[in-house]
Amino acid sequence: MIEVTLSCSPAPREVFEQVLRLAAGATVADAVKASGLALRFPQLDWHQWMTPGIWGREADWSKPLKDGDRVELCRPLAVDPKVARRERFQRQGARGTGLFANRRKGGKAGY
Repeated sequence: MIEVTLSCSPAPREVFEQVLRLAAGATVADAVKASGLALRFPQLDWHQWMTPGIWGREADWSKPLKDGDRVELCRPLAVDPKVARRERFQRQGARGTGLFANRRKGGKAGY
């Protein structure tokens, strides 16, 4: 038997994490089936919608798991992080306001 942790975020600000005991040689798909995610969140198609990973690195659904692995199911990004940062910066206004208002004494501008 191996012990793995399954972690996913089916919706914004919602985290699902579960420790599973599986038979040796179990795959990522086996872990998702054993977790009961399909019953808990029937509206989601896990194989089409989520990207599986092990410890933050993308993995195939058929990849065998090892004891202590952390299986992560990742939703696709809604917005490119670079675009989101650029939009936040534009909303802040001038450099003397928002994020840059309280600088350390002697600190560089923009840091």
